[in-house]
Amino acid sequence: MRTGHIIYPYEPWTITESSFDTETNQRDETVFAVGNGYIGMRGNFEEGYDGPKGTSLHGTYLNGFYDSSPIAYSKGRQYGFAKYHQTMLNVTDGKIIELYVDGQKFSLFTGKHEQYERRLDMRKGTMTRTVVWETATGKRVRIRTERFASFTNKHLAVIRYEVTPLNFSGELQLVSAINGEVTNQIASGDPRAGSAFGGQVLQTKESYENHTFGALLQQTQMTKFSLVCGMEHQLSHPYRLDTRLEGQRLEKRFHVMAEANGTVVLEKYITYYSSKDYPEAELLEKATRELEDAKKAKFDAIAKAHREVLDGFWQTADILVEGDEALQQALRFNAFHLLQSVGRDGRTNIGAKGITGEGYDGHYFWDTETYMLPFFLYTKPDIAKQLLRYRHHILPKAKDRAAEMSQAGALYAWRTIDGEETSAYYAASTAQYHINADIAYALKKYVEATGDQAFLYQEGAEMLFETSRFFADAGDWIEGRGFCINGVTGPDEYTTVIDNNTYTNVMVKDQLEYAVKVAAELRAQQPERWAQLQQAMGLTEEEVEGWAKAAEHMYVHREKGLIGQDDTFLTKAKWDFAGTPKENYPLMLHYHALVINRHQVLKQADLVMALFLQGNRFTTWEKQRNYKYYEPLTTHDSSLSACIHGIVGAELGYVDEAYDYFMQTVRVDLDDYHLNVKDGIHTASMAGGWLMIVNGFAGMRQYDGELYFEPVIPANWPSYKFRMVYRGSVLAVSVRKDQTTYELVEGIPVTIHHVGKAVRVDRKVSLPNRQLEAVIFDLDGVLTDTAEFHYQAWKELADELGIPFDRAYNENLKGVDRRASLELILQQASRTYSETEKEQFMARKNSRYQELIRTIRPEHLLPGIPELLEELKSNGIKMAVASASRNAQAILQALAITDYFDHIVDAGALERGKPDPEVFLKAAEALGVRPKNCIGIEDAFSGLEAVNAANMVSVGVGHPETLAIADTVVASTGQLSWSRLKEVYEARA
Repeated sequence: MRTGHIIYPYEPWTITESSFDTETNQRDETVFAVGNGYIGMRGNFEEGYDGPKGTSLHGTYLNGFYDSSPIAYSKGRQYGFAKYHQTMLNVTDGKIIELYVDGQKFSLFTGKHEQYERRLDMRKGTMTRTVVWETATGKRVRIRTERFASFTNKHLAVIRYEVTPLNFSGELQLVSAINGEVTNQIASGDPRAGSAFGGQVLQTKESYENHTFGALLQQTQMTKFSLVCGMEHQLSHPYRLDTRLEGQRLEKRFHVMAEANGTVVLEKYITYYSSKDYPEAELLEKATRELEDAKKAKFDAIAKAHREVLDGFWQTADILVEGDEALQQALRFNAFHLLQSVGRDGRTNIGAKGITGEGYDGHYFWDTETYMLPFFLYTKPDIAKQLLRYRHHILPKAKDRAAEMSQAGALYAWRTIDGEETSAYYAASTAQYHINADIAYALKKYVEATGDQAFLYQEGAEMLFETSRFFADAGDWIEGRGFCINGVTGPDEYTTVIDNNTYTNVMVKDQLEYAVKVAAELRAQQPERWAQLQQAMGLTEEEVEGWAKAAEHMYVHREKGLIGQDDTFLTKAKWDFAGTPKENYPLMLHYHALVINRHQVLKQADLVMALFLQGNRFTTWEKQRNYKYYEPLTTHDSSLSACIHGIVGAELGYVDEAYDYFMQTVRVDLDDYHLNVKDGIHTASMAGGWLMIVNGFAGMRQYDGELYFEPVIPANWPSYKFRMVYRGSVLAVSVRKDQTTYELVEGIPVTIHHVGKAVRVDRKVSLPNRQLEAVIFDLDGVLTDTAEFHYQAWKELADELGIPFDRAYNENLKGVDRRASLELILQQASRTYSETEKEQFMARKNSRYQELIRTIRPEHLLPGIPELLEELKSNGIKMAVASASRNAQAILQALAITDYFDHIVDAGALERGKPDPEVFLKAAEALGVRPKNCIGIEDAFSGLEAVNAANMVSVGVGHPETLAIADTVVASTGQLSWSRLKEVYEARA
């Protein structure tokens, strides 16, 4: 979904802006932001901004540093509603460096400027800006700035400011300042942007200065967090220094004599320390020491250490897509911003907008565990551990929240910074109980991928057991259904407070099973720890047994061959998509929640998310059937959605469709698809781009501690490559059209599963992406011709009923099951028949048909079939029969070919007949073969439709024009052979 308009040139490692535009500046400030997981600095100009109002958001943020304010409810706060907002604050501005030439301040809005460039370098981890500026008096200077927030010290940011006079020698004045007069932007009509604060929150208490050092001490109004922002400087030239304190702005004015074409360099070191990490009495001392150490180390040494961290990061995080510069740039941009945004101290997390803007108030959501944590788990697992440690850190508040909700255990806040629920709209927040299961899921995957049992048995077990206790208490046993979880909201926020959300129930089932498993491990391997947990939590063996029972009997709503997103979703009217103007999306900004909630319409992936995360619990046919049903109902109004549909689409063989979703995901920020990058990056979508490569196109899944790959590749890519960390080893994966290569780069050998086959990777191994493993046959018209018997039996019934029926009309019944065949015949009748009568008709027809087929013998096999079956068997090809006939077993026995077939699909167990692919997908699943490794042979159009829908190679037997949808058509079975089938299969690649 490329817009056709390139915002930034496609460059492999950089993002470059070569001209300045006030209308796009606020977006650019987000894109060019730098951070280190704690400090986040928007790409603002050091000298400030004099442009039109609303075209700049000057911001510096600290991950997890916030203030609160009471949530105002029109009729007073009801019981259990969130009490307070939590808003990540725009903190003390330490970026300020102003240049004066002959008393005129440098600004892009005064004088003249040329050679403008702002650049983000993702290998160096820096943002640079260069410009040549001419004063009103004709003096020209070149200005270059470089800044970054240090990856080696979360409290430190640095700026190098270079000034080169081009046509004069004389005095320059460089003013470095820190300003405590800062505010957050006012909330707009979009509830996703802005904050609850309307003025300055941080109040300045003290200022400190000593020669080139300066600092401000500030404090929040409600939370009473204290913050020290300090600055220190080095200058390349002799200088005269003035210090000024004007209001809440502390300045250091450096007067320097400069020579023409000589460069003056000011290096500024900035630090932030807060009472969230240390006692207030220690903040000034720590800031002072930090700046002294930085000044001794100097800019270049700090930048070198910063670069080394990035070099290590790119060793595992870089993805190479051959032949697509735009994607290459976007994937690196996304990974870089994820690293810049993620907290790694066990006390902070990663916000929906990172630390680049004020959208969503800097809150943390379930996005962390389902989108961002997997990215770090397989690239920087130590960071994934810290994200889980944050959840353990706020576990006491989750327990308080569960108690407030009249439940046992722990319930994590839907949106929060410090652990308390901050969303006033409970229906789309607190009701999303699945956040507990998302955290447990992430814990499970982390432990499986790292082997970190120590973390599991200490912090992890507490989180797992407390949240499992919550679900066991919140669910109910409903007669005729089993264990139900009612009154919840799933990932889809357009369908709120419903019963038995399938995503929630399946995730909880997985969690409870895991909790029971971990309890058993602790009991056997860590009895002392198990005893500690039992005593501390009051945990009993009976309670754990209750978890096992609830998991076993977890209810999932199924109806008409579909899995219901919840109990009532399938009974609602579908949304009028055709009648909804494009400008009315997102729907939540144009329609009341009640209007949306009573329709079949989704904001984002819900059941489809379950098909991805719990894919081993669903059959391929269930995935395909439900993906096809829910995909057209999904608006993707959330940036979290497209990548999930793309991942499942790629798994099902819809590679082109998956690629479109990938494009909607990977450049959301660089191409500003939603026109809201000005409020901050979309961290979940950024991680979604990585997920789409690894989980989508490479098909990676982790089930029970094992890695599974099902690689596919978009048509326009020659190859793609990535690395991943698993159990301490580094595995390189390279996918091309025909094969995938796995290489052990570091560590011990890893066993993976490639397209269903276990492979030990101890150095380098290349494997085909697809390989013919099975042939699935229709019965009638392919193995033998029983069509005449069907015709005779139906003809006799039709004659009895006085219904016209001949061989021409009989053609409509080919490939159609018994029920559908009868309905087609009865369309010709002059009266209607009851269900009882129809059952009798089908029984009579089948009885007569069975009489007729008793005459079948091996000689009734169609030409070439005996030879073909023998060839396939001798070449190790698996075989199955996928027929709508319920008499298939008897016919194969009469033909004496039963032993050739590994499986015969029971037509009576099918939900849907051909052209639905169910029969072929179930045959492949029973054979243990992927659909793409199968050939389906059919003689009917509807049957070939089913083969194609199953993503198998299709071979038609009959007239080429009638069966043109097949990959190839033979006139008769006599033309079928092993060599011909191989040729057709390979041609499909």
